[in-house]
Amino acid sequence: MIKNAGFKKLAVLALSIVFIACSNQKDFPIQASKEIDNAILAEIGQDNIPGAVVLISKNNTIVYHKAYGHAQKYAYGKKPLSNSVPIQKNTLFDLASLTKVFATTYAIMLLVDQDLIDLDDPVSKHLPELNAPDKTDITIRHLLTHSSGLSEWKPIYYHAKDKHQALNYINDLPRKYPVGQERHYSDLGFMLLGYVVEKVSGKPLNAFLDEHLYQKLHLQSTLFVPEKWPKEEIAATSHGNPFERRMVADDNFGYKCDENAEDFTSWRHYTLIGEVNDGNSFYAHQGVAGHAGLFSTAEDLNVLTNVILNKGKFENQEIIREQTIAEFIRKDRFENGLGWAMSPEIIYTDSYKDIDAFGHTGFTGTFVLGVRKFKLAIILLTNRQNVDVNEKGYYSNLKILRKSIVDIVLKQYIGEAR
Repeated sequence: MIKNAGFKKLAVLALSIVFIACSNQKDFPIQASKEIDNAILAEIGQDNIPGAVVLISKNNTIVYHKAYGHAQKYAYGKKPLSNSVPIQKNTLFDLASLTKVFATTYAIMLLVDQDLIDLDDPVSKHLPELNAPDKTDITIRHLLTHSSGLSEWKPIYYHAKDKHQALNYINDLPRKYPVGQERHYSDLGFMLLGYVVEKVSGKPLNAFLDEHLYQKLHLQSTLFVPEKWPKEEIAATSHGNPFERRMVADDNFGYKCDENAEDFTSWRHYTLIGEVNDGNSFYAHQGVAGHAGLFSTAEDLNVLTNVILNKGKFENQEIIREQTIAEFIRKDRFENGLGWAMSPEIIYTDSYKDIDAFGHTGFTGTFVLGVRKFKLAIILLTNRQNVDVNEKGYYSNLKILRKSIVDIVLKQYIGEAR
């Protein structure tokens, strides 16, 4: 009786959730569609996420595209909105670390393709300011593979108000690990890659990408700092920066910091909409940084993913040479590519360990996966931060949801995992 009552309650809740149907999924199996619906609606029903957009494409054709739930469900202080904002298929999301691949890695690919940089160039060749003795042997490749030895994260905004000050701070910060020997995922490394793009191209990172990539792909919704974008068309993220503040304040939370949380006077005390969640991007880079700051939609990300799946081509136009694409999505000894995550542990395809896939995740709740052999793109965008942190100070863990959706899709096109 209790189980039946709970089931009925969940069913009513699911029916009450804003649900926007897909208009072009005639080639996607009905049963698989129901399974994805159930997976997403369960997360929304448990208040793990306010909403989501899922897009799947096969052979350059979108076969599944749905939006669920709310672009904003809660106001600051986790106060439920009386008029929550429904999510749309074209809702704009803060991509967080998807910026690393869909902005910075792409920019580096373009510069390599134009023979303006070499992957094994010392970073100091392009950034003479990076001249500390423990930094001079770091290469572009080391930054892309997260093997530079740099710290994973630091609250750079305590020490820098712009990218020039940030570069000087990184240069002065002692290296944490040996160069080239270990993989330690580093935001600081991708900040440096952003500076390399700007120094070599002579243009701001966002301007270079607009001219050399996004405009060529006819992307209208991929940008940094969407200050002119209607708020109702953007997925709300965190209520201030509770997680990041605790990263500074609590040495047992995962990052040991010498800084005092109370000394920083610019913590945000409002719900973020169209304003990058990441503090280092927002405070020290004004929203345009190599590690975070890009906003986009599922459809635009599908286009960008398919350029890789199509070996650098878009509408019969070569955007990036095939050999450059191959170099960036070749697994290294860490089981990942250049910029791109490729190991099953990172991209959550443990049921299909042998597939040739590339992708990335973003802290705000975003995820993209490309499966080369089957020309599949799987995109999951959520705004998990809008439900706020839990009693332990963490946002909802989406690993199981990502794995479920990937498994559902791969089962349809590859078959049961061996």
